[in-house]
Amino acid sequence: MTSFPREQLEEWVQRWLQVNRDAEAAGDWKPMADFYTDDATYGWNIGPKEDVMCLGKAEIRDIALGLEMEGLEGWKYPYQKVVIDDKQGEVVGFWKQVVTDPDNPDAPEQEIYGIGGSWFRLADDNGTPKIAWQRDFFDFGHVQKLYLDLMTNGKLSAGMQKRIERSLAGEKLPGYYPLGEAPVPIW
Repeated sequence: MTSFPREQLEEWVQRWLQVNRDAEAAGDWKPMADFYTDDATYGWNIGPKEDVMCLGKAEIRDIALGLEMEGLEGWKYPYQKVVIDDKQGEVVGFWKQVVTDPDNPDAPEQEIYGIGGSWFRLADDNGTPKIAWQRDFFDFGHVQKLYLDLMTNGKLSAGMQKRIERSLAGEKLPGYYPLGEAPVPIW
């Protein structure tokens, strides 16, 4: 555990929130990889059978911020509350998942019900806080329901259709592990 001055973590949080907003606007989350250490891990649970775990900055960029975000163009993840623990060098951010239709800016937004969030442990990288690990949490059942609603209403983006086709074809997705068997534990 690395502690940081409170002001430094508050500044880090503001930069993180801005890079999130920029990624949402661009529909490209890969630039966020610069916030991670080279050996960082990023994981989350994906329902009752699988966990996702990305090992190292390259996998985080290519899988978590790349492949996993394909088809989510137009989605927003506005942070609602951020809690900073400067003694432990940890940050927890609570966000919403908001779906917009990039093809129809007048379409109403849809929000995934439930609480989503990211828990970060930071490390000192030559005087700069960087993410050593990140764990996300969200209500998978509500995410799944919204995906089904989008499918039923013909509102899936081309990227999301491609993702679902890969899954239905049984393609082994990188970073996916049977529940509890990821190379780095969720907890």
